[in-house]
Amino acid sequence: MTIGQAREKRRKLGSMSRIQNLYQTCREVFAEGKASYVPPPNDIERLRSVLVQNLEVGLLRLCERIRTKSLLNCTANSKTFLQVLSSTKFKEDKVEETYNLVYNMRLENVGLTADMPCFRATESDSVPPPVTYIHIHECDKFSIGIFCLPPSGVIPLHNHPGMTVFSKVLFGSMHIKSYDWVASVPYSGRNQNEHCEDSRRHEQPRLAKIHADSDLNAPCRTSVLYPNSGGNMHCFTALTPCAMLDVLGPPYSDSEGRHCTYYNDFPYATFSGDTTGSLSAEMEGCAWLKEIEKPESFVVVGEMYSGPSIIEN
Repeated sequence: MTIGQAREKRRKLGSMSRIQNLYQTCREVFAEGKASYVPPPNDIERLRSVLVQNLEVGLLRLCERIRTKSLLNCTANSKTFLQVLSSTKFKEDKVEETYNLVYNMRLENVGLTADMPCFRATESDSVPPPVTYIHIHECDKFSIGIFCLPPSGVIPLHNHPGMTVFSKVLFGSMHIKSYDWVASVPYSGRNQNEHCEDSRRHEQPRLAKIHADSDLNAPCRTSVLYPNSGGNMHCFTALTPCAMLDVLGPPYSDSEGRHCTYYNDFPYATFSGDTTGSLSAEMEGCAWLKEIEKPESFVVVGEMYSGPSIIEN
């Protein structure tokens, strides 16, 4: 690519809508479009950068409108606002850049508003509230969408077969728990009847290692999972109203064998045959995952995307 071509590309990217820029980058990063394809590290960081620059901090305004109106009141004073941002986990040299992105971003860039019903708390404490999914784009190589969760909303434990997935908490707070498979420890069969109530009997439990078990508070770094690492099986619980953008490459496809499988997790001792309650060092943080049907309590409601249109080319 010549210097002139590089300048022209930068000019076009600068004139794109933020979501168009994300779409265009996904097209290039996931050009291979094959299961288990992992983009090279420079493409991973490139897409991460686009998510940070274009989507992350602009939605901080929505987050703070819901949680702390006082922060929005200081957006007119850049010094005060920079001090607030500096109190987060941002690196010092990124604070001013982040502020500029927040200040210039509008909620309509991704079609979200603070008064959307999907962010409202429900009266029932016994059943997780519905989760809203905003479909932005899907092709055979990647998909882009936003999950909107009210407080206590849950996305149950599930996998991403052969996928590389970018997840970005756009605003609010949620808890993540994720696992990767451990291949070296066999299932012993102990207590099978106690925990396998489903008469259809799915596959035997498999051992997995916890990758993450922590809270995510926007703004935060984009997380990336891979076909065999990075927390390929994960679940989320909303601590506040929150939204998470997902980029999947390639997306789920029943015809190509990429089914979304759900799991229950059990402590390691449940199926290990260990009656002493003591764990060896290598088994610390391990659990058994048992395949289940999609939980009936997991209800996903579709919402129309109302942000800028994506121009497919």
